[in-house]
Amino acid sequence: MSFNLDIVRNIGISAHVDSGKTTLTERILFYTNRIHAIHDVRGKDGVGAKMDSMELERERGITIASAATYCEWKDHHINIIDTPGHVDFTVEVERSLRVLDGAVLVLCSVAGVQSQSYTVDRQMKRYGVPRVAFVNKCDRTGANPLKVKDQLIEKLGHNAVMMQLPIGLEDDHRGVIDLIKMKGYTFHGDNGEEIKEIEIPEDQVAEAKEYREILLDAASMFNDDLMEAVMEERATEEQVKAALREATIAQKITPVYLGSAYKNKGVQKLLDGVLDFLPNPKEIKNVALDLDKDEAEVPLFSDVEKPLVLLAFKLEDGRYGQLTYMRLYQGTLKKDDFIINTTTGKKHKVGRLVRMHSDDKEDITETGAGDIVAVFGIDCSSGDTFTDGTMNVAMTTMFVPSPVISVAIRPKDSAAETKMSKAIHRFTREDPTFRVRVDSESNETIISGMGELHLEVYIERMKREYGAEVETSPPQVAYRETISKRAEFDYTHKKQTGGSGQYGRVVGYMEPNDEENYTFIDKIKGGVIPREFIPSCDKGFKSMMEKGMLTGYPVQNVRVEINDGNNHAVDSSDNAFQAAARGAWRETYGKAGPKLLEPLMKVEVESPTEFSGAVLKTLMQRRGMVVDSSEDGSMARVEANVPLAEMFGYSNDLRSSTQGKAEFTMEFNKYAEVPAALAEEIIAKIKKQREEEKK
Repeated sequence: MSFNLDIVRNIGISAHVDSGKTTLTERILFYTNRIHAIHDVRGKDGVGAKMDSMELERERGITIASAATYCEWKDHHINIIDTPGHVDFTVEVERSLRVLDGAVLVLCSVAGVQSQSYTVDRQMKRYGVPRVAFVNKCDRTGANPLKVKDQLIEKLGHNAVMMQLPIGLEDDHRGVIDLIKMKGYTFHGDNGEEIKEIEIPEDQVAEAKEYREILLDAASMFNDDLMEAVMEERATEEQVKAALREATIAQKITPVYLGSAYKNKGVQKLLDGVLDFLPNPKEIKNVALDLDKDEAEVPLFSDVEKPLVLLAFKLEDGRYGQLTYMRLYQGTLKKDDFIINTTTGKKHKVGRLVRMHSDDKEDITETGAGDIVAVFGIDCSSGDTFTDGTMNVAMTTMFVPSPVISVAIRPKDSAAETKMSKAIHRFTREDPTFRVRVDSESNETIISGMGELHLEVYIERMKREYGAEVETSPPQVAYRETISKRAEFDYTHKKQTGGSGQYGRVVGYMEPNDEENYTFIDKIKGGVIPREFIPSCDKGFKSMMEKGMLTGYPVQNVRVEINDGNNHAVDSSDNAFQAAARGAWRETYGKAGPKLLEPLMKVEVESPTEFSGAVLKTLMQRRGMVVDSSEDGSMARVEANVPLAEMFGYSNDLRSSTQGKAEFTMEFNKYAEVPAALAEEIIAKIKKQREEEKK
């Protein structure tokens, strides 16, 4: 890799499921000579796409884990991460966008902006990632890239600007018109590798001029020199590109490219757009937190001469030990160097340094700031920061969404128990959204994740990769409890057993709290409770939030205020006031109108319009509340809020109701109150289940 960072790009390819991300990456690798044959995503030829290296990915035709590779295009070095589209694997997108400088947002030219497009776009905004859009599948019936551009503006709030217009659509899609050069390009040969430059077709000249004017107007808004040049009709290609680059990096413009990755059209021009408009590592501002100075922000510079700072963003457990993917933000890293984990303080030797090409590893001896590489044999966690010891800093970590679905698993026999334990240990280290706990009452192992598919994949991987045969019980919904009204308490904890006893009195109230999960307010005056015991009261109340008294599920959205109390000169202690707070909670919780909450999922279903009635019926039967519905040509889209408890097995129900032509995505929306009659039933069921487990 060159240390000339001007020619480096770190990009991600992200989109709604089935928009063609992996197919696009496969074409990019082919045109940049990283692979010498193109294979289908679903692996009909028994090979499968290069970036889907996991057997499960090839079988299902989906991306499960993000995969890294790199390629060279026009003397530029491009690191690429291909990410999953399924919301179940959203953490793979989070961890990738955390370390990337730019991204390609892939959209289907028929379906346009879909539910997962919103999620991916939110993630890009969270990490300030500039992007270009690629409207894929222009060869499909119903393709309309201009409509997709409008959706980018209306639905995602982008200042989307067409860089190209299509030459033909659907079966007639042959190429693109470049609105900066004002030339047409068609793609020929077995794999679209031959590009012919042509004059713009006569029937499209007027449209091309119109869209070029829109392009120049948009670009000149961010550059006074270009505005002047446009008015005097002397704008050069370099001026236009420079203005667009500046605006794209500032996330004020989203350049829109188009083509068909599957039919090998438009991909090379998209690569040109990546070089022209997405930033190099030096153009992105990165900061670390100084651990010696109360986490004050320290700017990082993509400079190989500066002290080393790198971030571990993804882990894999392989045949030769842990493989850690790392992004270098500053300095130089060489094989056999020593690096220090600022989270644990441990020192590690870099034994083997590799550059990833999906599941292939290419050994290298040295790399520098701005690069993405992998290191073997370093024991760390995802999100750990490493330095050369001259700086004690930490990078901010990524956002990790909370799991929404749980399944109880148990090994079929004692031989499977050890294997299951090994698999779980590995998966929890690799994926922060995959959680494991042992239920304190039932002693069952509970795994939690982002959806049925997420857990299904891990259970299948336990079997295939570790030979661990496991049995599962129906998924448990992560219910919550809260209170519905204010209730006052005046509780005295008194215990005398010879010698010094325990004494603490707390007076105050608890009430619903919509703004925070838990808030403790100290209104004690006159020292009736000494200052050193106020945190004890807080700790006691907070500990009761962990297990509600209706079902044993955690409690949320409660505000507790203490405004009076009493203490004893000898018998009051930290433990006494913790016990007083717990006793006050137990005595008052039932008076505060406790209620059961359930996770509500945002479900979006897309189907042909003739099935829209059937889709609505499937949602209504599951206590769904429709919040939006629309028809766009031959497709209908319904968005609803549906309780997670009602969504198990929904895919089969939807498939049978729509002849397999509908698809849905869901993600956690919020917690909502369970209807009273149903709540009683659920509470009774949970209590009965827990009593049986105790026997």
